[in-house]
Amino acid sequence: QSSLNNRPMVGRYRTFIFLLVALAVSLATAWSTYSLYCRPLYYRPKPLASMSSNSNGVAVGKLEEMKQREAELIRSLDIVRQEKLALLRQRPLTIGIVGFGRFGQFMARTFVKQHHKVVAISRSDYSDVAQGMGVTHISGMNLHKFLQEDLDVIVLAVSIMSFRETVLQLAPSLLEASKNTTRVLPLVVDVLSVKEHPRNILLTHLPKDCDILCTHPMFGPDSAQHGWSGLNFVYERTRIDGVTWDCNKLPPNRQQKQQGEEMMNGSLTEGKDRVERFLSIWEEEGCRMVQLSCVEHDEYAANSQFITHLMGRILGKQGLSPTPIDTKGFENVLKLVQTTTADSFDLFYGLYKYNPNSMDTVNNLRSAMDEVVLNLKKVEEAEPN
Repeated sequence: QSSLNNRPMVGRYRTFIFLLVALAVSLATAWSTYSLYCRPLYYRPKPLASMSSNSNGVAVGKLEEMKQREAELIRSLDIVRQEKLALLRQRPLTIGIVGFGRFGQFMARTFVKQHHKVVAISRSDYSDVAQGMGVTHISGMNLHKFLQEDLDVIVLAVSIMSFRETVLQLAPSLLEASKNTTRVLPLVVDVLSVKEHPRNILLTHLPKDCDILCTHPMFGPDSAQHGWSGLNFVYERTRIDGVTWDCNKLPPNRQQKQQGEEMMNGSLTEGKDRVERFLSIWEEEGCRMVQLSCVEHDEYAANSQFITHLMGRILGKQGLSPTPIDTKGFENVLKLVQTTTADSFDLFYGLYKYNPNSMDTVNNLRSAMDEVVLNLKKVEEAEPN
């Protein structure tokens, strides 16, 4: 009789035990799924302790495990990249290009390829060229009509020498547009080979509501005719949402890191998102993205880009030409002369005039030349008669 009375209690215990087992199995399954798909790869346990070791003490199978982890990372990166591309294509930019010469057309082809709408304006009539590229063209520098295109970004693709004049023409039209519409003013981007010069002009003359991105694609139609992959794209987030980055606040070795932290901290705004979408164009083409202050850029450029053009121009004045016994080194010299002299003298002059470090480069080159010649004369004079 007592055993019969205990049966309901036994049934309850069995049910309770069954539920505990089911709960344990569910938790184990959930943790396994989290570890496989959600938990960062570098937190996953590395089962090397259970592996046997060879005579050198290296775990057998370690390389295979690392290859598997590498494959997982590649798959994860590809998934993220596809999601990023889908997001970018959901919200294409409307990009205005001021100056539709060779470099403006060079950029426009890639902008269109990535499904962005492009509107170009220039003094010369490039209507036929633009139509063939799928670009809307506005002739005669009609800035009022240009700004009616609901532009997200304006890229100033004009020469160094005409940059200030172009900005002085554009600024009043932007100011007028800001008064007559509730739409946010476009992000203004420069692409000059010098950076402090355009930065100062843009900050001085553009309306305070205009975001500014100073950039330097360190390539052009000739050097990037086979694509942009691996080529340097330098940029500074100069002003976003009314916040101007001050490169003088920190020592140079901390400027790059601090700039990104200051400009991108806080909630994600439309201005920040627009900057990132524009930068993504260059990222997706495989550019090496280099974040530098305009000051740092000009310091580096004087001893890289300007001295390259300077040497090319100097050697070009020598009247060098191919010979039947050219070495590879001399062939490279001829290529340097050809590529630098193919650019306009205005570009070369702009690199000199508007980079505050260029004269130091010229003086250092003169001193180096004098020192080399002096060393040659010393050795010659030391030889026995």
